[in-house]
Amino acid sequence: MSHDITLTDAVTMTTAFRADKETILASNFKNQNILPICETFDKAEVLTLMAQEGCTQLRIYYSMDTDYTVHAVLVAANASDQDIISLSSDASILLEKGKRCPIYCPPASVLNS
Repeated sequence: MSHDITLTDAVTMTTAFRADKETILASNFKNQNILPICETFDKAEVLTLMAQEGCTQLRIYYSMDTDYTVHAVLVAANASDQDIISLSSDASILLEKGKRCPIYCPPASVLNS
């Protein structure tokens, strides 16, 4: 299965998300930056995640902190579509704490402006 989309489709989809993301929230959560525009992760950390034995996929879970702010959690997955995790949390490689926009936004591009 190919995951490719055209830049035109990506622009259409990201534009629609930015335009409508507040409308899907309950009124008490509007204008609080609950939903990010994007998150940026360090290449070296992503490569460490992807270099795990058996990794064939990158999975992104959406999570929420105690302030209801949505974050991406990245985990490696294998060819059987299973998360590569250990019940000992110290042994698992998971990524979060990306540079979340708004706050740490990238320079303007057709995908974020």
